[in-house]
Amino acid sequence: MDILDLVDRLEELVQEGRSLPLIRGVLVDEERLWEIIDQMRISVPEEVRKAQQLLSQKDRIVAQAQERARRIVQQAEAERAKMIEESAIVQSAKERAEEIVAQAQEEARRIRAEAEAYVLDLFRQAEQQLQGALQKIQTGIRVLHETSTTVPLSDDESEV
Repeated sequence: MDILDLVDRLEELVQEGRSLPLIRGVLVDEERLWEIIDQMRISVPEEVRKAQQLLSQKDRIVAQAQERARRIVQQAEAERAKMIEESAIVQSAKERAEEIVAQAQEEARRIRAEAEAYVLDLFRQAEQQLQGALQKIQTGIRVLHETSTTVPLSDDESEV
């Protein structure tokens, strides 16, 4: 289950709780609360696993970009060699080949930069989601802590 769904369920539990008169507190179903907390403990490693998958995806994208760049450089070098053999104007062939190599290297740098920017964006999104979930969890814990440290009920109020 998604951590954000669990946080939503935790919020619903607090909202469904019974308000305590004269204090800022809510009575909640303890069993449901512990069930949600247990599910949250299970879900957080899942979010970490997703982040690791993103890292793996980044490595794959970078490897593909490097392989593509290598092929482009090979093609450029092959074209350069062919131009030298077939052309009477050796100097112009050499200059063209160097341009192709430079273009290939620039394209390889661009592809790598785009791949890294893409993965960085994915990491930032995952980080934001995890931070949001953590803030909600901390708020829930704080609310639960505040409600658990409230003044005990009198005999009349405990019967309600």
